[in-house]
Amino acid sequence: MSKQVKIGKVTIGGGAPIAVQSMTNTPTSDAQATLRQIEALAAKGCDIVRASVPDEPSARAFKLICERSPLPVVADIHYDFRMAIAAVENGAAKVRLNPGNLGGEDKLKAVADCIKAHRIPVRVGVNGGSLDKKFAHLPSAEAMCASALEYCGMLEKHGVSDIVISVKSSCVKDMVECNRLLAKRCEYPLHLGVTEAGLYTQGLVKSAVGIGALLLDGIGDTIRVSLTDDPLKEVDAAAEILKAVGRYSKPYAEIIACPTCARTQINVKELAEKVREYTAGIHKNLQIAVMGCIVNGIGESAHCDIGVAGGKERSALFKDGKIIKTVDNKDILDELLKQIDKL
Repeated sequence: MSKQVKIGKVTIGGGAPIAVQSMTNTPTSDAQATLRQIEALAAKGCDIVRASVPDEPSARAFKLICERSPLPVVADIHYDFRMAIAAVENGAAKVRLNPGNLGGEDKLKAVADCIKAHRIPVRVGVNGGSLDKKFAHLPSAEAMCASALEYCGMLEKHGVSDIVISVKSSCVKDMVECNRLLAKRCEYPLHLGVTEAGLYTQGLVKSAVGIGALLLDGIGDTIRVSLTDDPLKEVDAAAEILKAVGRYSKPYAEIIACPTCARTQINVKELAEKVREYTAGIHKNLQIAVMGCIVNGIGESAHCDIGVAGGKERSALFKDGKIIKTVDNKDILDELLKQIDKL
């Protein structure tokens, strides 16, 4: 089991719930726009947010962002050690950096001293596409693992021990193999993600395969679904992955719907969408079935709390696998929602 690390008010590792992360894509120098996006992410269920701090205007705005953000804010730093120090001093709950590209040992020590003084953790980031050439002789997963552990050692040398590791690749296989290696070789909490995963459908599938495989292995403490899309969709996708692997920690209503076939007698897609919309604000664990026919519908969803199986003119409402009433098809939605309200 990984050790625990605290990021603001959010604890990760050591058996804590899996934390969902996303990243702002507004200019960090525009504090108000960035805060609006963070507030929207928080409303969606995001736990931790990351923002790039590439220059001095961003570092100045970062202070206001941290002060007003409803979520812990992680500063994303590349190359400029001064931006790392500025972000930490301006309220970062964690700093994400690559110890190897800060410009030398003296600059790394300056950043480490600042991090220790403010008692915040560090996320060591390693990307499969930008590895040090000295690891070129190793297979990709081994190279990323070795690089990450070397960077952790560099920080530990300067007294920084609250470390989170993130090894990412656009190759799902490499990302999965590397995190499995790290889980065997260290106790640092692991942040999971497939980097540069792509547009929504491709990015969702690649992330679900990579993140999901590791979570089913019991590996991973925090996740981000990286999409070339609205960051709010990243949070929705992360929640669905967590639900699929049984690691979602909040109560929710799950809609079980059949894929439909020639036996289908009702508009399953439309009905399921309306039920999903109605139950979005219900914070209790429920399984609700919307099935297209009587033939298999009830049996295949007997585990559900409530459901409907479509018929030609009338459909069956069932509870715990037993029919409780039949209703005209025009009344299906109203009757189903009434039964949901009773649960």
